[in-house]
Amino acid sequence: MLTVSKLSASYGAIRAVRGVALTVGSNTFAAVIGANGAGKSTLLRAIAGLHRPIRGVVTLSGADISSLAVHRIVRRGIALVPEGRMIVAPLTVEENLFLSTYARRGRTSDTLDKVYTLFPRLAEHRDMVAGALSVGEQQMLAIGRAMMTRPRILMLDEPSTGIAPAIVDLVFEALVQLHKGGQSILLVEQNANLALQVCDFAYVMRRGQVVTQGRPVDLRGSSEVVEAYLG
Repeated sequence: MLTVSKLSASYGAIRAVRGVALTVGSNTFAAVIGANGAGKSTLLRAIAGLHRPIRGVVTLSGADISSLAVHRIVRRGIALVPEGRMIVAPLTVEENLFLSTYARRGRTSDTLDKVYTLFPRLAEHRDMVAGALSVGEQQMLAIGRAMMTRPRILMLDEPSTGIAPAIVDLVFEALVQLHKGGQSILLVEQNANLALQVCDFAYVMRRGQVVTQGRPVDLRGSSEVVEAYLG
């Protein structure tokens, strides 16, 4: 279980996250929604160790990981698929996938097979340089690369950004399949309607704080949430 307690973090000189608390339990699909600039990405980066919390605690299975180095957080079981994907363009698809395996020990062949089964396009292009992939295929690769670390918690930052609607559907169908297979997921997504279609529980952020939370059906029934985020 991932627990964030009273977390505050900065993005540059801006206090982007202020006193946020959330939980991602075993086999949970949680989402964080909110307008651009709400602090969603900074929250994920603070959990992943890319931003040091100003205050508050992040725990994984009861162990405090707030001050650990990024690679140690990955070894504990948290993987972040960053906004913008951050693939290594000159390397092949398969080289990108294996690039992340240094962080977690153990067999990789089973996980590689799982990635290729989930994303057949990656299997077809395994020997292609990653920079030649479409934007949507690069997003699949970024997710596959995170999967190769065998995370307890898979975190995704705005995975629908810049991708054609048909490919977005494929990516989110894959996330649903992962969740059905037991993967815990924490999704940050500006497209609130899309996020609420797939998650079990959602947190709504505004100006660095969680202003409401609940099951998708309850949030869709909130006039404030509908007016502000769902249109």
